[in-house]
Amino acid sequence: MAHIYGEPSRTFNEYLLVPNLTKKDFIPGNVSLKTPIVRYRDGEKSPLEINIPVASAIMQSVSDSKMAIALARSGGISFIYASQPIEQQAEMVIKAKKYKAGFVVSDSNLKPNQTLKDVLELKARSGHSTVAITNDGSSTGKLLGIVTSRDYRLSRSPLDKKIEEFMTPFSSLIYGKEGMSLSEANDMIWDHKLNCFPIINNQGNLVYLVFRKDYDAHKENPDELLDQNKRLMVGAGINTRDFKERVPALVDAGVDILCIDSSDGYSEWQRETVQWIKQEYNGTVKVGAGNVVDEEGFLYLAESGADFVKVGIGGGSICITREQKGIGRGQATSVIEVAKARDQYFKQTGIYVPICSDGGIVHDYHMILALALGANFIMLGRYFARFDESPTRKLKVGTTFVKEYWGEGSNRARNWERYDNGGEQRLEFEEGVDSYVPYAGKLKDNLDTTISKIKSTMCNCGAVTVDELQRVARITLVSSTSIIEGGAHDVILKENSSVLK
Repeated sequence: MAHIYGEPSRTFNEYLLVPNLTKKDFIPGNVSLKTPIVRYRDGEKSPLEINIPVASAIMQSVSDSKMAIALARSGGISFIYASQPIEQQAEMVIKAKKYKAGFVVSDSNLKPNQTLKDVLELKARSGHSTVAITNDGSSTGKLLGIVTSRDYRLSRSPLDKKIEEFMTPFSSLIYGKEGMSLSEANDMIWDHKLNCFPIINNQGNLVYLVFRKDYDAHKENPDELLDQNKRLMVGAGINTRDFKERVPALVDAGVDILCIDSSDGYSEWQRETVQWIKQEYNGTVKVGAGNVVDEEGFLYLAESGADFVKVGIGGGSICITREQKGIGRGQATSVIEVAKARDQYFKQTGIYVPICSDGGIVHDYHMILALALGANFIMLGRYFARFDESPTRKLKVGTTFVKEYWGEGSNRARNWERYDNGGEQRLEFEEGVDSYVPYAGKLKDNLDTTISKIKSTMCNCGAVTVDELQRVARITLVSSTSIIEGGAHDVILKENSSVLK
């Protein structure tokens, strides 16, 4: 006879947080949302933490280089989607890593005998208005000058004018030597009122560029997620089919962490993938696995060497796995059981394996519940798909602006690699839908509001860290009528003049 669980599986909608004493120093400004996302031993610190506990989903309609840049600047991390050619995914990782580095390796370079036309064409391709001029046109050639938009006037300069005739020559540049600190470079920028400050080596070859705008941007984004070289951090999805080719390309591109993208992570294919990565890179490359919904699935992946485990099957807004296959579990129940398994595993082995709640988030307060129930961080698809930074089209449907949003299990995504069942390379049926989500504007504007809600609620719960929230939070089940009571009711709302019942 099949094993039948006695308790129903529950969603985040079925829970509410009960306030604890809010002490005077429990204010949003004192809340830290920093959280570990890869395994570590008792008494040690996780080698990889994020500054806010959110990640963007491994989806074509959510996570490309633009999303990775925007989210890392706010303190979270993106996992660039895997359902694309290896070279294209690696290029997205490179683009995100190059976007801001403090010390930037120049990727807009020309030779002095090229023309203004070449400058304009390069600017159109790259979007960069600062061009380094080197003897060989490379990013590491001998620095001969710099061209910015202040060096030419389109209305008066012929397109065939040689760069050497209008560039700011090396003799007029203020520059630094390799080995100086970023702080010293920024001081030079401010002291000399510069927008760009080149760094050269002893041979006069260009090494880095440091930009004033990067300094200003960092001040505006104090939670920026940076690696040890001051570059934005970025993750990438992989599958269990071509990982032996895809992983090396992503590692060479500079990826900070990987995650296997699959509808069901409790499989031998995932164990094989994780163990190959760990053996091939001697444990230095971090990789998450999933998805699972119970203790058995978590333990299987943790013992396989997964650095974090993703929790949730069938809870996403565009996922129809439960409808199609009858497989899944309520997201809240899944997080509760896997969190208990993680804590027990930690007690027994001294190894802490973070968990990521993936799916089931409808309202902002669901994120806080996911954290309180035990998740270390949350993966979001629909939430991020609404923003300017997602890779999909913005459309007008009727009188409303929307963005396209489709599941990785849909025919549109054609991501058969995530369903590795040893069969043919095609989708027999869909486990995701093609849809629209309401357009919501810029990521930062919306995410700042969400983070403010999370911090404020944590203060109400008597916690100023995620770890403390999980220790002190009090949570209650709610009835269907109390859900109605929790929203606006029995009034006439001014914006639509309708009576809520």
